Amino acid sequence: MASFNRVILCGNLTRDPEVRYIASGTAVCELGMAISHQWFDKNTNSKKEETTFVDVTLWGRTAEVAGEYLAKGRPVLIEGRLKLDTWDDKETGKKRSKLTVVGESMQMLGSRDGGGGSGGGGNYSENRGNAGGGGRPQQGRQAPQQQSAPSPADSFYDSQPSSDFGGDDVPF
Repeated sequence: MASFNRVILCGNLTRDPEVRYIASGTAVCELGMAISHQWFDKNTNSKKEETTFVDVTLWGRTAEVAGEYLAKGRPVLIEGRLKLDTWDDKETGKKRSKLTVVGESMQMLGSRDGGGGSGGGGNYSENRGNAGGGGRPQQGRQAPQQQSAPSPADSFYDSQPSSDFGGDDVPF
């Protein structure tokens, strides 16, 4: 039987990130996120809002970046997987559990000053490295050149096929 465990969350941090290091030296960051859902209730003729609070755990370099650049109130997009944490409550002796998200990639949203506007930010994951702003610039990467509106001659679909392969050959 196949299984799939993938979560994408976009919301605001409810507290400053807490970074600690485990015995092996790996960074671990605990975040709290608030994700709001808004809808219009036709029965009451009013706008409704529901907020869900989610705990997120980040590991490695992603955890360090979160601790350095994120703060309470900042918007962030997290992609990861669900994990069920279970433990015995020391006071009552009962089994307790909580569903958390293990973040595998993080996209910082908004501006550096904490505003929620578009633009700015950066994309970071342990596997993909820094693919956007918000971190160290990558070597050998050049800023995109600004151009005026593209002309129809610049369109990908209008370009002629290269002569590297024959008409019937597919290059993949």
